[in-house]
Amino acid sequence: MQATSLCIGIDVSKAELVISIAGQKPFSIANNAASITAWLRSVPANAHIAMESTGRYHALLAQLAYEAALTVYVLNARDVYFYARALGVRGKTDGVDAPVIARYLAEHHARLHPWRPGNVVQQRLQQLLSRRAQVVVHRSALQQTLTGVDVQGLDTQALQEGFARLLQSIDKEIQRLIGSDERMAQGYRCLNHITGIGPQTAALLTELFSRIAFANADALVAYSGLDPRPNDSGTRRGRRRLSKKGPALLRRQMYLVGAAASHSNALKPLYQAIRAKGFASTEAIVILGRKLLRVAYAVWKSGAVFDPDRLVAQKT
Repeated sequence: MQATSLCIGIDVSKAELVISIAGQKPFSIANNAASITAWLRSVPANAHIAMESTGRYHALLAQLAYEAALTVYVLNARDVYFYARALGVRGKTDGVDAPVIARYLAEHHARLHPWRPGNVVQQRLQQLLSRRAQVVVHRSALQQTLTGVDVQGLDTQALQEGFARLLQSIDKEIQRLIGSDERMAQGYRCLNHITGIGPQTAALLTELFSRIAFANADALVAYSGLDPRPNDSGTRRGRRRLSKKGPALLRRQMYLVGAAASHSNALKPLYQAIRAKGFASTEAIVILGRKLLRVAYAVWKSGAVFDPDRLVAQKT
């Protein structure tokens, strides 16, 4: 970023965007295409725009700003939250958050990576995978509401069948999209052969690896938020905790991969070796999931067939 670049921080909500530009009082516009497009016409070409990742409410702004040839950053909300605390910000309002985002961008731009959208297939895949995960969560929530209730006379079966049909149709479209791209299809097949990785995780990783060119496996682990953060001081070695900086869905899926692999004949010995080092079961599953994420990256890059014996033979 050049010294003359203008840093703009935007706090995003479903209905509006609160915009902070240096030297100006924060102002708001509606979070819709017409309002955003009209505002972007007034933004200088050297502007850099930052917003927090909000699931889906930031997507329109990011896309339109990118199409306007502006440099866009989509920030991890946890990073901005802890940055605000370090500044001594006591309250949280849209009018306060936007200037904090702008200041964060100005101070940390050197280590930030500009946001770029995927191609049409990647964007559609990302959207479907995200919505599928939400459907599963809502289905579980509805099932929980009926726990302990006498459902006699209630057509709960129709509800379950409706969810099943919806998920089946989403899965069919996901497979069609992956099959439409030769590189994706090949990588997807390779990922599906990794112990613990099923169709949903393979699809998630296929979309991710095809969209982001990670420099190495360490960068991928850091992106996922599965990297352990040290908490040491002097001779004291504190407890390691995950950074949890990346997509929650990716972490959840890799935890499920680790759990499935821990019960498999091929990788159960590796899980037991990790447990023998004193790790709790949850910690061991996370470690195994993280190892398999690295394996998935290597398989995607090389196209090699996964060999569980090589992974078990490695030092844990």
